Amino acid sequence: MPVIVYVIGQDGQPLMPTNRHGKVKRLLKSGKAKVVRKCPFTIKLLYSSTTYTQPLTLGQDTGSGTHGNAVYSGDSSIVYMSKVIVRNDITDKMTQRANYRRNRRNRKTRYRKPRFLNRRNSIRNDRFSPTMTSKTQSHCREIELIKSILPITTVVLETGQFDTHLMKNSSLANEKVRHWGYQKGINYGFENTKAMVLNRDGYKCQCCKGKHKDSKLEVHHIVFRSQGGSDEAENLITLCHTCHTALHRGEIHPKFSGKRKGQLKYATQMNSIRKQLLNIYPDAIETFGMVTKANRLSLSIDKDHHLDACVIASGGKPFTFATDTVFVKRNVAKGDYQQTKGIRSEQRLTLGKIQGFRKFDKVLYLGKEYFVKGRMSTGYAILMDIEGNKIDFSSMPKGMKTPKLSNCMRISARDSVLVSKVAV
Repeated sequence: MPVIVYVIGQDGQPLMPTNRHGKVKRLLKSGKAKVVRKCPFTIKLLYSSTTYTQPLTLGQDTGSGTHGNAVYSGDSSIVYMSKVIVRNDITDKMTQRANYRRNRRNRKTRYRKPRFLNRRNSIRNDRFSPTMTSKTQSHCREIELIKSILPITTVVLETGQFDTHLMKNSSLANEKVRHWGYQKGINYGFENTKAMVLNRDGYKCQCCKGKHKDSKLEVHHIVFRSQGGSDEAENLITLCHTCHTALHRGEIHPKFSGKRKGQLKYATQMNSIRKQLLNIYPDAIETFGMVTKANRLSLSIDKDHHLDACVIASGGKPFTFATDTVFVKRNVAKGDYQQTKGIRSEQRLTLGKIQGFRKFDKVLYLGKEYFVKGRMSTGYAILMDIEGNKIDFSSMPKGMKTPKLSNCMRISARDSVLVSKVAV
């Protein structure tokens, strides 16, 4: 199946793509066109041409971890497919940065009075969290990229609305419970969750059942908060002070089953992504997962993000593939800003290039494309695939078990979006 070449007119407006590679080569050789993007391969015409286009529909399968995109042409063919992996490491990076900053200030400026809520961005009105801002921008970035290389006429978004209260309490599906259940939650009639847990457990230690005769009752997290434990009642249990102290000392090991937090995190994120996208693209058509699933089953198509996007773009109509290439993309940090490492920042990191390479550069090694995961000052590199998995070269001949930077050829410099082509 031929590879599609995307075309931009002299005025910068996108035109219909082509698979006539011979004509593309002649235009490039004669200087009538130039390459403006390598992946996906896009050329720009340097002469005036006709601007006839066909209606193209962009379908996006939104997601909090991965979202798929596809473009459906008027001749019932798919001319573009992509799958984008969004970032989920921003919270951890910001927490680590805050810990480093707190440690550094405590070491170097102990005289300074601790400051609180002094970050202007964190206290401004209508603030959106950095994680959700990144995820929304990932969806918009891909839509705008597709619009820049293809004349999109319609945008269809598959969004999700999740009732987190119903997901936590399935009894709300009953019409007899529904009308009052949303007003009376699990803590109804109690001051807080702790009071509800004490009442649920009958004001009795669930470990010794009152044998210690300790009147001081405490609420214990079954899965520790330091290990991602939830603050919900399913992860809380009543213990007396004696048992609680012994448990944390490791003297007793009761078998309680708890719950980790974040069970509904992605459902909540999808609600926010839906609202933001519909505000940014008010003319977009909204569809839902149940419609996509019914259409996908009727077309006998496998489940995948880019295939769901194809079904969304076609509206359930049969389609053919004009391309067998899926552009797999992964969002990463724009740069590496950590300058030192070590508990006291005693080791300085190399921020510049090493033998002309930086982290996340796309390179060609032994005939295959990889990304630089790490570099060594001795001239060696650690390579990875698009998903961040380290490539093992231990089965290669002697001298090739660890890639050398001198044997790598850089294809493209690092960017906030890593792109790889996958044939399907």
